[in-house]
Amino acid sequence: MSPPDDRARQRIESIEIDEQSLAAVSRDQEQERQVAIFDLLDGNYFEPAEAEGGPYDVKLSLIENRLAFDIVGPGYARRHLLSLSPFRGVIKDYFLICDSYYSAIRSSTPQQIEALDMGRRGLHNEGSNLLRERLEGKVKTDLDTARRLFTLICALHWRG
Repeated sequence: MSPPDDRARQRIESIEIDEQSLAAVSRDQEQERQVAIFDLLDGNYFEPAEAEGGPYDVKLSLIENRLAFDIVGPGYARRHLLSLSPFRGVIKDYFLICDSYYSAIRSSTPQQIEALDMGRRGLHNEGSNLLRERLEGKVKTDLDTARRLFTLICALHWRG
């Protein structure tokens, strides 16, 4: 029998978002969050530093105005706290363009919708890359995993 593929073990098996931390969201945003959870669990790459291998259970929450990643796996349990400050601007802009995009879907031309979607995807990539930078030395992810995690981070209630 061959050894298990290390990359296949380096994944999130379950994700929980602290209900107390969730912001009120629109129906479109709730659907986006559910799709992100489904897609994340369907395929992801998540490798915490100093971990022997997963899979991992992850909980996202806000603790004292910081983003908390609680990660539990075989022989591994860590909490990583990230400052929200670097994320605030990109998340604010992302929500603004998402609102415009969802409104445009109902009443705008295909060209206007496409332009807004390109802007939305660009901000989403910016937030995902920022997340990967902030997790550097703590957790490795691929871009698709970071994108889905960024969507879930946006769902959290930003206090202050």
